[in-house]
Amino acid sequence: MTAKIFIDGEHGTTGLQIRARLAERGDIELLSIPLERRKDAAARAEFLNAADIAILCLPDDAARESVSLVGNDTTRVIDASTAHRVAEGWAYGFPEMDKSQSRTIAQAKRVANPGCWPQGPIALLRPLVSAGVVPADFPVTVNGITGYSGGGRTMIEDYEAKGEDAPEFLPYGLTLSHKHLPELRTYAKLARDPLMQPAVGNFAQGMITMVPLQLGHLPRVPKGEELHAAIADHYAGIENGAVEVAPFQAIERSPEIEPERFNDTNTMRLHVFANDAREQALLLAVYDNLGKGASGAAVQNLDLMLSGLG
Repeated sequence: MTAKIFIDGEHGTTGLQIRARLAERGDIELLSIPLERRKDAAARAEFLNAADIAILCLPDDAARESVSLVGNDTTRVIDASTAHRVAEGWAYGFPEMDKSQSRTIAQAKRVANPGCWPQGPIALLRPLVSAGVVPADFPVTVNGITGYSGGGRTMIEDYEAKGEDAPEFLPYGLTLSHKHLPELRTYAKLARDPLMQPAVGNFAQGMITMVPLQLGHLPRVPKGEELHAAIADHYAGIENGAVEVAPFQAIERSPEIEPERFNDTNTMRLHVFANDAREQALLLAVYDNLGKGASGAAVQNLDLMLSGLG
């Protein structure tokens, strides 16, 4: 069976990446609205309802509109926007989150693709909270850096126009109300909102997210090896996952820990560093903000959903 796939918003950054990843595949048929009909709501409705799976690469309000235009019970949806990530009835599209999550995605009618910023911290924290190593009410801080492609077409054009004059390191989200906080809190199993401080770097794609932990505040302070073991055990039980766990090492630096390391792949690599004497640890994730953080995750979810089409 050749599945019909429609990318609503195929000319945006994520849509173009997804289309490129699917272009040479013979098991699907890509549907595309003619250029002159792109602004026509009736055309969008027609193509959405003709698809086996529709992938929405749109702003939140437009994504909600697209879902409302689906008038049948056969079109399945992957939404790459923020609109449905904590919405009832939507499966969260992080297959490695739990042992059963890939099956949940495969059988779902509606899948919310994860955001790039929350995905690394969720991958690091959820196994620790689930194992009881870190309590759900622990005060969590998240920081990191992403390539400017994470800001979409406007930021890409701005950075590329400025060239060497573009900022090397640009913190943002300084109101401390990042749109991904509900998603991060929900799927990391946290009982309180984390403090999240993202930054953009002067490189196109790739990212590092970090979670520093002041473990000395806990009644029982876990060692670094215990943190690493809980995370490694979780992902060892996930078949065909894209998340790797680096060996537990005491090192000052590594050339492998740089944001562009896994560009154009779907790999996410997790690291655990600790100073047991100081009762401190640093959790770190390296991945491509356009790969595992966006279009790669969407294609991974698409493949799981296709496997469930039967």
